[in-house]
Amino acid sequence: MCAAVLTANVLVQFPFTPFGLEDYLTYGAFTYPVTFLINDLTNRRLGVQRTRLVIYVGFALAVLLSVLFATPRIALASGSAFLVAQLMDATVFNRLRRRAWWMPPAMAGFVSSAIDTVVFFSLAFAGTGLPWTSWALCDYAVKLAMILVFLGPYKALIARMPMWQQPATA
Repeated sequence: MCAAVLTANVLVQFPFTPFGLEDYLTYGAFTYPVTFLINDLTNRRLGVQRTRLVIYVGFALAVLLSVLFATPRIALASGSAFLVAQLMDATVFNRLRRRAWWMPPAMAGFVSSAIDTVVFFSLAFAGTGLPWTSWALCDYAVKLAMILVFLGPYKALIARMPMWQQPATA
């Protein structure tokens, strides 16, 4: 979790230049969605209480490392967005856990990605003169696409590990 957040925090500082998309995307858009997959797999396997513990530890380590490898503003924005969005993801996932296998990760991802995007981009880039609103909209679109892409690996992992079908008791 920490590695995924740190990688995204470093890469969000670099506009995605292929195909002339530098005004629309940063490289962080492609790495951060991995955190939602990690969160959902942890929730499926260990339950919501242990997932929250992973979120708190991931938050503390990611902020600390981000201060070293990214700007303080990025670290603050990332930590704030991460904590709120990941906790929301865990809560929504947990409420939907008994539904069809795809519903908890998809719905939790859609909601928490929206929260993460709004909080992160407004705190990280508002007032900088950078095209952060277009970055935010495109970042959210990439997150939605990645949520759908990650349903395949999610299904494959839970199908190969039957013990992940029920949360562990705390």
